[in-house]
Amino acid sequence: MCEERMARVVRAISTIRCSAACTEEQLHAQIAQALVENGLDAQHEVRLAPRCRIDFMSGGVGIEIKKSRPERAKLIAQLTRYAGCEQVESLVVAAPRGVNLPKMICGKRVSMVALERLWGISLP
Repeated sequence: MCEERMARVVRAISTIRCSAACTEEQLHAQIAQALVENGLDAQHEVRLAPRCRIDFMSGGVGIEIKKSRPERAKLIAQLTRYAGCEQVESLVVAAPRGVNLPKMICGKRVSMVALERLWGISLP
C-alpha cells in the first residue's frame, strides 16, 4: 500500500514546473497543489518528534523539499532521523539536482525527484 502511494507522490511531484527562480514557499505551494490534484491528502510541516519536522506527510510517505542542492551527508542524516519515526513508512526527496541516496534508510524506501529535469519546455 505504501509503495503505491509513494509512486503516486513521485508522479504528482514530477508534474510541477517551478522555475529555478521560485522561492521555497512557492515550491511548497506547487507541490501541495500537485498532491491535491492527484488525489493525495497531505499535511504540511508535520512534527515527527522533538526538533524533527518534515515538509509534508501523505499517508505514511514523508516528503522533504530542498530549494538548493543539499549536501549528501547532511541530507542522509536528516532522512535517517525521519526514517526512525514510526509514522514514516517511506521517504521522497524533491530537490533541484539529484543526490545519490541509498534506496533504503532504516529499512524504509527512499526516492529522489530531481526538479531541474522538470524545468524544460512544457508541451500540451
